[in-house]
Amino acid sequence: MPPVLRPWVFPLLLLLLLEAAARWLVPGSDAIAPPSQALLAFGRALTASGDESVLQATRFTLISASLGLGLGAALGLVLGLLLGLSRRAASAAFLSIEVLRPVPSVALIPLAMLVFGFGYRMEFSVVAFATFWPLLILTQAAVRQVEPQLLEVARALGLSPWQRATQIMLPAMLPRLFIALRLGVSIALVVAVTVEIAANPGGMGYAMMIAQQSLAPDLMLAWLFWIGVVGYAINAATLRLQRSIARRMGEPAAEASP
Repeated sequence: MPPVLRPWVFPLLLLLLLEAAARWLVPGSDAIAPPSQALLAFGRALTASGDESVLQATRFTLISASLGLGLGAALGLVLGLLLGLSRRAASAAFLSIEVLRPVPSVALIPLAMLVFGFGYRMEFSVVAFATFWPLLILTQAAVRQVEPQLLEVARALGLSPWQRATQIMLPAMLPRLFIALRLGVSIALVVAVTVEIAANPGGMGYAMMIAQQSLAPDLMLAWLFWIGVVGYAINAATLRLQRSIARRMGEPAAEASP
C-alpha cells in the first residue's frame, strides 16, 4: 500500500463500521445517522442560508476563535517574557496565576454574557481567557530554557532589553513558541465551539445544536465531521508554517515535527 494512503485506512474503516451500524443495527434512529446521509445533509447545508449555512457558521466560529487567540496569545507572550526574565516578577505573580489558571473558561460564559451580550465579543473574550494561560506558562518556560550563554553575549554586546528580547530571546524560543501556538489554536477552536453550544447563537456549535434539537441526526453528524475537518486543516496549516519558518532559520526538521 502506498504510504500516502496508510493514514486514511483507519478512518475509512471507522466510517464503514458506522455506516453498517446505523443502517442495520439501529435503523431509523433519532440519535445516529449513516455517514452517507450525513454527507447528503452537508451538501444541502452548503447551499442553505442563515444559521444553517456552512460558510456563515464557519466564518463566525473562525473569526471568534482567531480574535480570542490573537488577544490571548499576545498577552500571554508579553507577560510570559516578563515573568521568564524576572524571577522577582514571577514570584509576585505566582499566587494570582495559580488561583486564576484552573478556572474553567466556560465558567466565564455567564459573566461574558452580562458584560458583552451575545455575539463575537462575548465569544472571543472567553476564548482569549482560555488561550492566555497555556501561552503564558509555555512562554515563561521557553524563556527559562534559553541558553545562558546567549544572554551573556547579549549583555557583552550592550544590547537593550528590547533588543535582547527581539534579537536573542525570540529566535531561540521560536520552536517552543510554535508548540505553544499549536496548543492555543486547538484550545481556541474547542472553546469557541463549546461557547456556541452552551450560549452563543451563532457559529458551527450553534448550528450543530439546532440540528440536534430539530431531530436531524444526519445534519448533526455532518456538522460534527465538518468541525473535525476544520480543526485538522487549521492544525495542518500551523504545522506547515512552523516547518517553513524552521527551515528558514536552519532548525533541524525534528524541531518542527508534531
